[in-house]
Amino acid sequence: MNIIITITVTALVVLYAGLFKAKKALLTITLIGLLTALAFVVTSWNTSQTYYGMMQMDNFALAFSGITILGTLFIFLLTQNYFAADSENTAEYFTLILFALAGIIIMLSYQNMSMLFIGVEIMSVSLYILAGIRKSNFASNEASLKYFLMGAFSTGFLLFGITLIYGATGSFDLTVINQYLVSNYKTISPMFYPGVILLIIGLSFKIGAAPFHFWVPDVYEGSPTLITTFMSTIVKTAGFAAFIRLFADAFAPLHDFWLPPLLVIVCLTLFIGNVTALFQKNFKRMLAYSSISHAGYLLFSLVALTSSSSNNALVYAAAYTFASIIAFAVLILVKQKTGNDHFDSFNGLAKRNPLTALVLTVAMLSLAGIPLTAGFIGKYLMFLNVMNEYQTYLVAFAILNALVGFYYYFKVIVAMYFKEGAELQLETPIQYKVVLVLSLAITLFLGVYPAVILNLI
Repeated sequence: MNIIITITVTALVVLYAGLFKAKKALLTITLIGLLTALAFVVTSWNTSQTYYGMMQMDNFALAFSGITILGTLFIFLLTQNYFAADSENTAEYFTLILFALAGIIIMLSYQNMSMLFIGVEIMSVSLYILAGIRKSNFASNEASLKYFLMGAFSTGFLLFGITLIYGATGSFDLTVINQYLVSNYKTISPMFYPGVILLIIGLSFKIGAAPFHFWVPDVYEGSPTLITTFMSTIVKTAGFAAFIRLFADAFAPLHDFWLPPLLVIVCLTLFIGNVTALFQKNFKRMLAYSSISHAGYLLFSLVALTSSSSNNALVYAAAYTFASIIAFAVLILVKQKTGNDHFDSFNGLAKRNPLTALVLTVAMLSLAGIPLTAGFIGKYLMFLNVMNEYQTYLVAFAILNALVGFYYYFKVIVAMYFKEGAELQLETPIQYKVVLVLSLAITLFLGVYPAVILNLI
């Protein structure tokens, strides 16, 4: 609870600092608040606490909270030179991201499904505004409208599913629901089954899994790049953690029922995400379709429920989060200099800025799943998790899709090292260097020593 209170108070302080024109203090206040919240994560480790049966701050919630808070801290560091000198929305940007993070922490630690709904809504409402915060930008307005309409639509599925589960069990509590399934395995209410399907649909919308992914490319492309970074990494990680807490915990006794529709979603997500990314000429849009494909890999943790499912998802989420932050950070720098985010903008980047090109190369290799990177370990654990329980056809299908991914990830590497570009000097601000170097260190360290976080949960 201290984590949520800290983040919320920080958001309010930042908002009031903006009112009093203390623009230079906004980032400092925010970083102090996030570091304090991160300290609470560390000091709360192995001390599972339940708050009035509504939230449970256990090691699962703390581990994912640590990743989301650290990722958000890195994203805030990317705000250096991001806003115009006369921008009046900086405090609002910071405050809304912090409120979204507070909703995310609720999503990670809910014990009662009503808190899941509250967390999703706090996060979503903040993101609707953030997506369209550039009021004079048509693409930003379009992204906000699409995100709002699709988000409201998916929330309807989620809420209806929760209602049916409550009607069948008489409770919103995950433990009570699990006990109901165990003790009434042969006499489960007919309302329960459509409730589970509706929850799968609602959560699949939130994480951008196919065939409920159609909002992702346009929203990611139209939103400000900083907000796209947050949605693609922190928000997606939170959605998966909420998915895992509900299905791997409360709904585990019905695994045989919800596995077939989940397998369909996994296969569609991998195929559509990877194949569509092949044809993209826009780096930002390619990353959007890439995030869809990674949603499929993350769902592997639910295909076979084992004692290591949560840990495997944590490793993959960490690998994906920090590699994607690198990619978007470099994209922000390139777009500020060239004015567009096509692959051609990266031509000759290795000559202009060798460090940035090297870090982006490692990030692309990690997202592709090349050995000695965190992305390889994440994919390996996901595939191993499925092979222990199921036939290898699913793993073979996923590996073929991963091979497709090599092509579009290597497009940007080829552009940086083997194509001639304009002689533009790409300057890397100090805060960007900090984010790039730390993210690179995490990506390589987890690729070599994954055991550091592999057994956390």
